[in-house]
Amino acid sequence: MNPYPYLYLASQSPRRQQLLQQIGLPCQLLAPDSAEAESAEALESIQGSESPKRYVQRVTALKADSAVVRWADRGLPIAPILCADTTVALGKQILGKPHDEADAAHILRMLSGQEHRVLTAVTLVLPATRGRAERRWSAVDVSKVRMRELSRADIAAYVASGEPIGKAGAYAVQGRAAAFITHLSGSHTGVMGLPVHAVSALLAQAKIKIGP
Repeated sequence: MNPYPYLYLASQSPRRQQLLQQIGLPCQLLAPDSAEAESAEALESIQGSESPKRYVQRVTALKADSAVVRWADRGLPIAPILCADTTVALGKQILGKPHDEADAAHILRMLSGQEHRVLTAVTLVLPATRGRAERRWSAVDVSKVRMRELSRADIAAYVASGEPIGKAGAYAVQGRAAAFITHLSGSHTGVMGLPVHAVSALLAQAKIKIGP
């Protein structure tokens, strides 16, 4: 296996960094700057009638493209780059991050008492170097989650906590919303935003070793 001291995590999500640390994978943040972050929001716009799976695959691939450019522009040492994107789907409908508190409440009302899917796409990139072309490995993790019936008070209190903002599907399974989940089939870490089993599988597929 090709050894690297760490991998780059192209994400601003602290929970993704924590999940990598949890399984002993050293990482360096390769997060976008403020200007890039604004353009990143545009990447997450839904195009036409694309399926949830196609959506997360496309967004993650675009994030990987941006991360490779960022890595090159900053003149960083060679190491694998990890990108991910998560979305929530109710049937064929994509439920992304809420625009505001009213939108968060609307999304939660839709999920109340229903089973939905959480899809997280992961892409591992080994940037090109002299004599070697760029290589990529990708996977999509899909989990099913059921929420109990939520009352108006439940939704109002949860939205007031601020936790739904910035979260796909307007909830965080690792936070207060854990009290709403009656069943989860699949990957708990995938629902959190980074399926660590998929990351491990991609590293094995790529024959890449991270750490000492």
